[in-house]
Amino acid sequence: MIPIHYQFDTFRGERVHLGVCGSVAAYKALDLTRALVQLEIQTSVTLTEAATHFVTPMAFRALGATVATASLDLANPFAHLEPGALARAVAVVPASANCLAKMAHGLADDLLSTQLLATPGPILVAPAMNPRMWNAPATQANVAILQTRGVRCIGPDPGPVACGEIGYGRLAPVEELFLEILRLLAPQDLAGQRILVTLGPTREYFDPARFWSNPSTGTMGACLAVAAALRGAEVTAVHGPIALSLPRMVRTIPVTSAQEMFAAAMDLFPAMNMALCTAAVADFRPPRQAGKYHKDGQPLTLTFTPNPDILASMGKAKTAHQRLLGFAAETEGLETAACTKLGRKNADLMAANPIGGAETGFASPTNRMVVVDRTGRQETWPTLPKTEIAWRLLTWLASL
Repeated sequence: MIPIHYQFDTFRGERVHLGVCGSVAAYKALDLTRALVQLEIQTSVTLTEAATHFVTPMAFRALGATVATASLDLANPFAHLEPGALARAVAVVPASANCLAKMAHGLADDLLSTQLLATPGPILVAPAMNPRMWNAPATQANVAILQTRGVRCIGPDPGPVACGEIGYGRLAPVEELFLEILRLLAPQDLAGQRILVTLGPTREYFDPARFWSNPSTGTMGACLAVAAALRGAEVTAVHGPIALSLPRMVRTIPVTSAQEMFAAAMDLFPAMNMALCTAAVADFRPPRQAGKYHKDGQPLTLTFTPNPDILASMGKAKTAHQRLLGFAAETEGLETAACTKLGRKNADLMAANPIGGAETGFASPTNRMVVVDRTGRQETWPTLPKTEIAWRLLTWLASL
């Protein structure tokens, strides 16, 4: 299942073509097709003859894709040219050693190889095969040739394969391939930018069993991190304890406490072009006791100490070439909070959202925003998916 923070509506209406080769992993192309179609991406599929022994054309049609298998379609004699002319991206999932060899040497003896030869790009290949076939000098040479031509190769991954051997030969995870296809479709307007994202909660332990924290899941920050990576940025995410996944295209640094997050983020910040501070950092921390607190019939009293302010510290340290985005989670007064915090933290963009509602704030896939920037521009956004909010915020911040 594709995580919600990977699903960006901005790609609705785009066209993608999938090639499916003969491999036990061919059934995973069905999951990939389903994910693309659910995002309302127009998806067409070409199966090689070998692929039809593992999956059927009808299975792809049932998911909403258009499917071709024959080398010659009398009703459409130019079917071999359509993917290169109409699709924004072409992906071969899974790609066999035979297909990689054909691509590298310009062979076109079936419909898929002809389509690939007639496609100017971009093309993604996701190999899946026996580890010895993958490691064969010929296969490695073919992949190297394709990469010099701009073909993007994802995987294969290590692990056990269908024949029982263990090694590099497994198809890369479907969710990773899904994102790589979206990256081919996305504008690369953030290419060359280094972006830091802080996300999730922090935990402030006061004994080995208990901590002070908040309900943040890190979803908003994850949406920003993924969106930035799709748009070509080099993204590093410093995150507190979270359950959601982050893709390989995002470098991750896990931390637990506010002090750990502060140290990691401030160490990285000087080399960054942008910092997106979405983390729900605990403002205060209790003293930590080595042993566990036990009930003794008396109230437990703890004195909390202020934690370092990551956003404010970045605001003081940032240069004229850096951009800083902050968030304000509030119960009321969004406009006032956004404007006040923008100036107090010396941020370039501030997004304030309400908490406590079913469709906003912590653990929700949607949010409602008041956004202000340092030039005085202000907008109020209705309830939107956090993926859409992330895309808009990045576009806004990049324009400042």
